Amino acid sequence: MSRKKSVTLKDLADELGVTIQTISKALRGHPGMSEETRQLIWHKANEKGYRTKEQLRQLEQDRIAPYPLFQRRFVLVQSEQSLGFHRLLMQGLHERFAEYGHRITPLVLPQSLQPARFEEWVEEQSILYADGIFIAPRVTPDWFEGRLLQLDAPRILLNYPPPEAKVDSVVWDVYEAMYVCVRTLHRKGHRNIMYVGDISSQRGFILRWQAFVEAMKEVGGDTRMEQHVIEERQTDEQWLDLVEQRFKETTPTAIICGIDEDVTPIYYRLKSLVEIPRQCSFIGFLNEPSTMLPLVDRPSLLIRETGYRAADRMLWRIANPQQPYEHIRLRADFQHGNTVALAQR
Repeated sequence: MSRKKSVTLKDLADELGVTIQTISKALRGHPGMSEETRQLIWHKANEKGYRTKEQLRQLEQDRIAPYPLFQRRFVLVQSEQSLGFHRLLMQGLHERFAEYGHRITPLVLPQSLQPARFEEWVEEQSILYADGIFIAPRVTPDWFEGRLLQLDAPRILLNYPPPEAKVDSVVWDVYEAMYVCVRTLHRKGHRNIMYVGDISSQRGFILRWQAFVEAMKEVGGDTRMEQHVIEERQTDEQWLDLVEQRFKETTPTAIICGIDEDVTPIYYRLKSLVEIPRQCSFIGFLNEPSTMLPLVDRPSLLIRETGYRAADRMLWRIANPQQPYEHIRLRADFQHGNTVALAQR
């Protein structure tokens, strides 16, 4: 691979139509511009492969070549349950690896694959010939993630790690996100808050529920166990009927829906019962805004940013194979919309 032509501040300034001083301030984190302009400059600098002196020093310290001489190939392994994250994770991974000239390839686990054929499937997909493996969240069946974690290759888990797992992990922090949601509703006067979602089948789902219970205790909210709805259902309609029944029994002033694919059906079932947000506020854990919904109040789940950060972590792990494993959580902010209002006294 040929070395990239060095990009200068002047190149970036000319392309974006701003001054060199503006480019420099944006890349160094100095004030004096809108956040939109800063993000645009950062994006263009990353796209062109520009590195500040501080970034180059950090890369040198981490033993990562800023302009590698050969292309690496990485794979993102996922199952059908994790495809909801696919586009955003791939976008982040691709953006970061493209800066170094590397590539990322997605692989989907066949639902019919049996444990006895795992090694054969790994060989067919040339997984062990990749330079590194990314393991997506919500990989099913459960045995599959464990077998991937045992492979002799650099691995990054895009999820909360299981106990004793010898792997680096990078994940958007749903635990923090849930705390932010509960506190946001509490500041609006809500004390009787209902949580809707699976609370047991995935580590991330369990952490959402644990954070909800702990946050409710901290703010002095109603923590009665009937305030959650477990996602055990034969059909979607039966489950929505159960949610409606629990809603009528507990009359919450706000609902937090904790899983992306449940937000739309729960919102419209709730909307058929009460006026949102005047009679009941609503927060949804959406992966990204949906055209099927109004502007829903939600935590910002940093899925694309997780892919971007995980790419950095993979390059660091390859360069530093003997260093201790680390678990990285990307903190969520809160995106205000039109579905939360002050609780009715």
